[in-house]
Amino acid sequence: MANSKIKVIRVGAASCGMAAGAAPVLELLYKKADGIEVQEVGCLGHCYAEPMVEVITTDGESILYGNVAGTEQAVDNILNLSLEGRFTIPEGRASKELVKVLKLAGRVVPTSWEDYLANHGYEAFKRALTMTPAEVVDEVIKSGLRGRGGGGFPTGRKWSFLAAKQAPEKILICNADEGDPGAFMDRSLMESVPHQLLEGMLIAAYATGATKAFIYCRAEYPMAIKHLKIAIKQIYEHEYNKFDGRELEIIIKEGAGAFVCGEETAMINSLEGKRGTPRFRPPFPTDSGWKGYPTMINNVETFGNVPLILREGAEAYAAVGTEGSKGTKLFALAGDLKRPGLVEVPMGITLAEIVFEIGGANPEDVKAVQCGGPSGGCIPVELFNTPVDYDSLRSLGAIMGSGGMIVIGRKRCMVETARYFLDFTHRESCGKCTFCRVGTKRMFETLERITAGKGEEADLDFLEDLGNKIRKGSLCGLGQTAPNPVLATLRYFRNEYLAHVVNHQCEALECNALTDVMLDKSNCVKCRMCIKTCPVGAISDDFVINNNICTRCNSCIEACPKKTIHRVKGGEGVRL
Repeated sequence: MANSKIKVIRVGAASCGMAAGAAPVLELLYKKADGIEVQEVGCLGHCYAEPMVEVITTDGESILYGNVAGTEQAVDNILNLSLEGRFTIPEGRASKELVKVLKLAGRVVPTSWEDYLANHGYEAFKRALTMTPAEVVDEVIKSGLRGRGGGGFPTGRKWSFLAAKQAPEKILICNADEGDPGAFMDRSLMESVPHQLLEGMLIAAYATGATKAFIYCRAEYPMAIKHLKIAIKQIYEHEYNKFDGRELEIIIKEGAGAFVCGEETAMINSLEGKRGTPRFRPPFPTDSGWKGYPTMINNVETFGNVPLILREGAEAYAAVGTEGSKGTKLFALAGDLKRPGLVEVPMGITLAEIVFEIGGANPEDVKAVQCGGPSGGCIPVELFNTPVDYDSLRSLGAIMGSGGMIVIGRKRCMVETARYFLDFTHRESCGKCTFCRVGTKRMFETLERITAGKGEEADLDFLEDLGNKIRKGSLCGLGQTAPNPVLATLRYFRNEYLAHVVNHQCEALECNALTDVMLDKSNCVKCRMCIKTCPVGAISDDFVINNNICTRCNSCIEACPKKTIHRVKGGEGVRL
């Protein structure tokens, strides 16, 4: 029997929650909740605590439960308002975050029109309709909002370019092709509050005179696409897409997974049914974009900020942040930290506050943070007092990017980290320009040699020289930023490169060719788990590892119950 004080039960049913096991929790709650309303909501951002359940009592109290197991006992604890399993937001996170864009995430049913309207939904759009389009553009300019997709171009200025054009059709595009590995800000917003994105697009369409709107969303986001389709249908049913004497058509285009299609002109090519390669500029999209019509592109988070500006007013919005970077920013925290997940912080907060106080990472265990995804740069822990804004990060050789932030622990090899990111970006090059197509490939091959123990000191100068040329000579943002991980690690962690090319050693013991695997027989209990697990038969019956055969897959290390197997420097293990 459920506690009579329970009014509503909300279950985090976004992709992160479902992946963590929210489905059986939901099934049991629907079965046992005794008529209490159970809502499937979006993500609260605490991905480390999923599945999450929020109970709203008749007194208006909010009680959170984290890491909820899909068992009858766990669900009974929730229904009885038991103290067991209750989740408290960490003090550091609670004090440092400023939740504005994500305020409704996890608080409303994503597909409910009534829920969104009950929480001030579309009030900003209605206010915009009482203003002239020029006044709306001016409000966005005054807010200081800059593009959240990575470039940081002033949003209001971009809107003014499209608004000034006279054409039979004007095109609006939402970039929802979130391709950075480890980034999930846009996905979370679309899954949790799709109407917020669409409200921002409606305001932009009114302000610029757009007649057609595309949402270019990666096909790997099925839940986001599903929720957007439902929300668009609701907009059509209530005729919110009809204003200013025109009817806005809203179209979802599912991207096929090309990273380069996140670049606006490559995206336009893809929308036209062509191969996703960037175009030479000028002409810029606001002059000639989709099928030659004036076209403007903003990303999901940028549009998600717009309703706040029109509802609060530009001055109130601009009161948050720094002189050149206004408002809040969403970050996807991942890597070597205690509390990975989605965070929203005011611009100007320091890296230390995000990584240590919000993310819960141990300062003694952190070496660096990768800002800006695979096209960003690694910033050493010594510079973590740097404020997070567009200009400060760029001065350190990194970029804000769309908001990916990967914490790198002291046991990680920075050379291998750079190689890992170059492996991604060189494969994602569309091949249109030589600097990107050939240059990133040569950089990757050089890093492959270095991590294989075959590098030379001259390779470091080669990487710097070629990296800077690729930056200057590439056609689009992919090539212009692809060298960043290498150049930044060379700048701050050159000693690790030197250890690889001079001493042929990897101090972090991550580079396979420069390490061996050794079994400490003095602590071995002879359970044979390592022998059974090894896929190549590199471990003998007397528990000796043959490093000539070993592939360094780490299977034996993970299987050993006594942790007697570990990596050592090359040459210290057994080689026959």
